[in-house]
Amino acid sequence: MYNVANVVEIFTDGACRGNPGPGGWGAVLRYQGQEKHLYGAENNTTNNRMELLAAIMALSALKRSCKIAVTTDSQYVRRGITEWLANWQKNGWRTAGKKDVKNADLWQRLYKETQRHHVEWHWVKGHSGHPENELADQLANRGINELMRK
Repeated sequence: MYNVANVVEIFTDGACRGNPGPGGWGAVLRYQGQEKHLYGAENNTTNNRMELLAAIMALSALKRSCKIAVTTDSQYVRRGITEWLANWQKNGWRTAGKKDVKNADLWQRLYKETQRHHVEWHWVKGHSGHPENELADQLANRGINELMRK
């Protein structure tokens, strides 16, 4: 585990109303006591796409290479980037079952963003009272609310 004083902490979440349906993503970035909140939304998307987009957008917001601790409530994101991605790349973005990897466009973007940084991935149970995860969830839902008001 990194020394938090020298690490950008990122907390991400995605949300979807229907799956597919309108979805939002939220991210909390924290570094040396400063905090930044990011969020956005898309029509006709899935929860997994929003979970991935939250991580992508948070990482892409950083202007220089950093040590980062990303906390997500998505096992799909954490396991995908730490366990499955290398084999997907080796297999030409095909699963072990020879099917196309779902969301390959976003996995490729996430991989590209991680190459600029030193990233540790952590998982927390969603909706379990983890303050930063709850805030990321609120941001994701704010994105959906704003999208639906347009």
